[in-house]
Amino acid sequence: MSQTGKASGKKSKPSYSYAIIGVALVLFLFGIVGWFFLNLRKTGDYFKENIQVHTYLNRDASKKQVDSLIKYITALPYANRVEYVTKEKAIQKWNNDNDTTWSKFLKNNPLPESIDFYVKANYVEEDSLNILSTTLQSHFPGVISEFQFPTETVSKVSNYVKTAGVIFLITAIILTILVIFSIDNTIRLAMYSNRFLIKTMQMVGATRGFIARPINQRAVINGLISALIAIFVIWGTVLLIESFIPDFKLLRDNTGLTLLFLLIIILGIAISLVSTHRAVIKYLKMKLDDLY
Repeated sequence: MSQTGKASGKKSKPSYSYAIIGVALVLFLFGIVGWFFLNLRKTGDYFKENIQVHTYLNRDASKKQVDSLIKYITALPYANRVEYVTKEKAIQKWNNDNDTTWSKFLKNNPLPESIDFYVKANYVEEDSLNILSTTLQSHFPGVISEFQFPTETVSKVSNYVKTAGVIFLITAIILTILVIFSIDNTIRLAMYSNRFLIKTMQMVGATRGFIARPINQRAVINGLISALIAIFVIWGTVLLIESFIPDFKLLRDNTGLTLLFLLIIILGIAISLVSTHRAVIKYLKMKLDDLY
């Protein structure tokens, strides 16, 4: 009799291992998609921030005026890698990238001096750069001969980033809904096997709060464990991919990854807790005969 009692006690003891693994798997898939989204955004920013802007200078601009313009551009919060390109540097760059036979026909250097710089990703838009051009020319009249940037490239990259962002946003919304439903079904399935234990506790006089409290606490712990497992596997997958494709290291967004991992922890705990509590209340409200 004592052995039978022990066996029945073991059977009635809740088992959460399958629920933890199932939730961790769903969170892992969510995290991998999130990581690809971060890489896509970082790729767009990388291309944007490697588009060079050229501010060509008038030949009669004085050194004082040029120095003032350089200081002004360098002080802009969105300007990166500002470089003053003299006529000699301009020729050297041209010769490195193009045919040098022109020097046989031209004695004088036809290339103008310029201030070349790059712009932070958020400001690489055609409208923003046109506004910058107008601002510079109004602040430094007669100093700038031409403000130039690859208009078509800027437009294409901006459209690519916006389109990809919208697609991934829709995908993220759909995936989040699927994650919530998947975790909810996994938790409810795990609680289904414990429905008689919950009802038995109610029948011997335990209150709803007394029954739900330890189960909810366990749900929080299980959700946290699932999230940590998912994060550990995601991080391992990221490192593995980066070892095979080193270029992914350049795209790594540590801040974005940290926020993604926090979101996974919040999702794991919140959905596990809400789903578990709903299941407990559901079985407490049901009649004993309806449990079969």
